[in-house]
Amino acid sequence: MTTKITKDTLTPFKIWSQCVKYFIIVNPTSGHGLGEKSIPQIESSLRENRLDFTLVRTERMWHAAELAEGAARDGYDVIVCASGDGTVNETINGIMRAKKAGHNGVALSVIGIGTGNDFAGGTGIPTNLKDGLKALVANKRKTIDLGCVKGGDYPEGRYFGNGIGVGFDAAVGGEAVKVRWTRSLPAYLIGVFKTIFLYYDPAHVEIILDDEETINQVSLMISVMNGRRMGGGFQMAPDSKPDDGFFDLCIAETASKGRILGIIPHFLRGTQATQPEVKMRRAKKISIKSLDKTFPAHADGEFICLSGSALTLELLPLELEIVYA
Repeated sequence: MTTKITKDTLTPFKIWSQCVKYFIIVNPTSGHGLGEKSIPQIESSLRENRLDFTLVRTERMWHAAELAEGAARDGYDVIVCASGDGTVNETINGIMRAKKAGHNGVALSVIGIGTGNDFAGGTGIPTNLKDGLKALVANKRKTIDLGCVKGGDYPEGRYFGNGIGVGFDAAVGGEAVKVRWTRSLPAYLIGVFKTIFLYYDPAHVEIILDDEETINQVSLMISVMNGRRMGGGFQMAPDSKPDDGFFDLCIAETASKGRILGIIPHFLRGTQATQPEVKMRRAKKISIKSLDKTFPAHADGEFICLSGSALTLELLPLELEIVYA
């Protein structure tokens, strides 16, 4: 479904520009309301730099996907998410819908005002408002990989730009969004401590990597990364590059509550590969199947299932152009 863009839904400002048309999608609730508060600064900066733009607020779940698809079909050059990772994920899915229909000329950028801003942090896009606006003006571009996951609530597939989390980190994200008085890494650290005592029943899973290696174990957490980090600062794949044609995996076996607390600092430093419970791998195609109980999973921080049993993931090389710093 494509949202019809009308004069009543837009806040347009048309002036001479560098022949680049920007479509700004603002999630007003991102960052606990920072999205709405940032609109005057966004509009002022774009006007000062004489950019041709249209700004739209999201109104519901998956509205960003509808808006992005419509903007791509209407010939906009750059779609900009002034939001967090969830809205970015919706926008990527909207861009890919349009691309399947033959509309290939649109790039993505982000003005990071969300809780984690992990997609931006892993792709070279600034993670703050001021520098994000500067990047739009500079209009520097590169092309990155994307991932597609099938299973859970999305048997037909859902695209993602940063990463998939199965098990512990999916539960952490669910707890972090409940924290209303802080954002970014502190909110996720609170989520970690809550989850250690709420989610401690990991599934026994079979993980198949490129039809070449099978890992069979009780896994506390499985992170499949195109980017580098989750939760605003947990370095799940410190060596990952979003344009190298591979996912980077971080797979952690189950451990005691005390041991989990001891491993957490390694994830903040990106040194978890030194710990015996952690395996790091690279692959292009991945299958994750539970052999007993179900698991929660997320894509770019958005739940793809609360009680899943099987996921398949495929890397799509050099699929999306972005504007970065």
